[in-house]
Amino acid sequence: MWEEDFKSHHDTKPNGPNSVGMDFSFIGFDNVYGIPEHADSFSLKTTSGDPYRLYNLDVFEYEVFNPMALYGSIPYMLAHSETKTVGVLWLNAAEAWIDVASTSDQNVMLSIVDFVKGQTRMPQTDTHWFFETGIVDIFFLLGSGHVDVTRQYTRLVGATQLPPLFSLGYHQSRWNYNDQDDVRQVDAKFDEHDIAYDVIWLDIEYTDGKRYFTWDKTRFSEPREMVTNLTAKGRKMVVIVDPHIKRASGYFVHEDATSRGYYVKNKDGSDYDGWCWPGSSGYLDFFNPEVRDYWASNYDPSKFEGTTLSVHIWNDMNEPSVFNGPEVTMHKDAKHFGGWEHREVHNIYGLMVVMSTHKGLVDRSNGKQRPFILSRSFFTGIQRYAAIWTGDNMAKWEHLQVLIPMCLSLSVSGVTFVGADVGGFFYNPDIELLVRWYQAAAFEPFFRAHAHIDTRRREPYLFDEGTTKIIRNVIRTRYTYLPYWYTLFYENEKTGLPPMRPMWYEFPKDVKTFKTEDQHMIGNGLLVHPVTAQGVTSVDVYFPGENEVWYDTETYQKEEGNQKKSIPAPLDKVPVYVRGGTIIPKKERVRRSSSLGMDDPYTLLVALDKQGKSANGTVYIDDGFSYQYKQGEFLYNIITFGDNVLSSRSTGEGSNYKTKSWLERVIVLGLDKAPTNVFVESESVGKRNLEFIVDKTRSAVVIRKPSVNMGEKWTIALS
Repeated sequence: MWEEDFKSHHDTKPNGPNSVGMDFSFIGFDNVYGIPEHADSFSLKTTSGDPYRLYNLDVFEYEVFNPMALYGSIPYMLAHSETKTVGVLWLNAAEAWIDVASTSDQNVMLSIVDFVKGQTRMPQTDTHWFFETGIVDIFFLLGSGHVDVTRQYTRLVGATQLPPLFSLGYHQSRWNYNDQDDVRQVDAKFDEHDIAYDVIWLDIEYTDGKRYFTWDKTRFSEPREMVTNLTAKGRKMVVIVDPHIKRASGYFVHEDATSRGYYVKNKDGSDYDGWCWPGSSGYLDFFNPEVRDYWASNYDPSKFEGTTLSVHIWNDMNEPSVFNGPEVTMHKDAKHFGGWEHREVHNIYGLMVVMSTHKGLVDRSNGKQRPFILSRSFFTGIQRYAAIWTGDNMAKWEHLQVLIPMCLSLSVSGVTFVGADVGGFFYNPDIELLVRWYQAAAFEPFFRAHAHIDTRRREPYLFDEGTTKIIRNVIRTRYTYLPYWYTLFYENEKTGLPPMRPMWYEFPKDVKTFKTEDQHMIGNGLLVHPVTAQGVTSVDVYFPGENEVWYDTETYQKEEGNQKKSIPAPLDKVPVYVRGGTIIPKKERVRRSSSLGMDDPYTLLVALDKQGKSANGTVYIDDGFSYQYKQGEFLYNIITFGDNVLSSRSTGEGSNYKTKSWLERVIVLGLDKAPTNVFVESESVGKRNLEFIVDKTRSAVVIRKPSVNMGEKWTIALS
């Protein structure tokens, strides 16, 4: 009697109707955040009868500024005010609906009544959580501030593991590069046009008829040679491996899954049969540990022939996507290992796929090399295994505009290695939209261009000289900041603090930042305000902090804090500011890929505080690819400026790693008086005078070639 129909699909509901719900009121809070994934505002809006839905789905051309369900689900909500921060995590992988009602969204009449009465309402946000099934497994995080709550949450669900350095570079992808000659030509064109990149991607067409762990023997007849040619330049390849398995006689994965009972089952115990890219498909039951081990074993290069340790993996369609299923996913009464109904574990299926892939990539190197995995579907804890992107977006300005709030929502929910397809997956962006998208994406954690098979080719070198130059410079800018990104991701693993941060993470008492979603911080040192609207040549940047000062990273022009100011932003400009009181590590040599710059010298951008007296920062260095950092083979140094002395010393962590990198340049911004003498002192160089230039037009002092090793203790004194 409890059975239900959805269009042509039937749900038997063998256990009858199930549901579990609870209300949480955040008293003293106007703003709540989190519960991704939704293409909506960063500060969650009052839902007015259309709740936020958590149900992992393959959504085609999704709408923006909408609470509809997308590819992933994290049932975690964060509330923040001027005085405190709290979090709520409900570990439940079933479908969920969450209503939000904030007093900040009260109607005009109530506001007038309060004003007349001279009353001030206590801020409050009420939320109603409703899951189709599952248990009450709720965690309340009551830290004294957002840093404490973040650490508590990280201890519960785990942190993003330090990604390999190459994965923080630029990724070039499309569905699909046609064959190995196409790959070779794209790679050569990047070099010809002097554009850096680290990874080229292959979508589903590289396979033999959508049989994963195989290659199309006509178009990719020599895959190992193709990969070797890339790695000779320090580059990598990522190939897609989806969890739907083609039901084809002779295909080893299907034969193994059928004979060993590895597929998800129908309610009657037969193998579940859905429709996806290969046509008729089975879906491996990753809740079975034997299946997870089997899946992992197939990534070994001895089985996945043509791959090497330089080939990394993209797990897509893992919601799971079932083209002929209800809402393009698996039937809720399908059965999993352990007797679980699919309705009970739906949102965690994608995570189980990625866990298995991660095990395979770690095992293939005998635990020596960090893998890179990209997943579309996710659940709480995905950050321990994979990066995430925001799915099949469109080449429309509104999709660029929703990019920052989507990435911030994921970042504060623990999923910090995030980004979106540059230019939009569907349709063809015009030049302005594409350039603005590159500019925004270069300052997000994951930086990949990707496009649908029916779109025009849009590699950066295919445009007019002016456009290519702008994109080239944007990509180069990304590479100069890789040392900073890498340091932030190390600190992210240790503390949980996300590299990409909402403004209020750094200015938690500034209410003007609580709903800000058109600009963001990178760490505590960089403020980025991309252009996300068509035809715009200036943006209103909010510079927070009454006692703060901000410097344009290109012109070094200084801006006072606690103001909003219109900043020119012509097509070749993205407003980026370094915060006074911080030190940013950079590398400025132009290279083809990140690995070729491993031993390159560093530049330190020292932005002094408002008083022109002090600044501090950190720099993290390791081999960029292995797990040896977990054995202490890394450098983690504190760099400080005070009393006109710049110094570097070890934090006491690590220190077993030996680097060849040295300090090539120091740029000091905000000195109240130009020095007449500069000298360096360290064990390796002794004590000697240094050349320097005083750039009066930009209020900068540029110190040339201190030449100290980045791993040693040193000081540079200005007098």
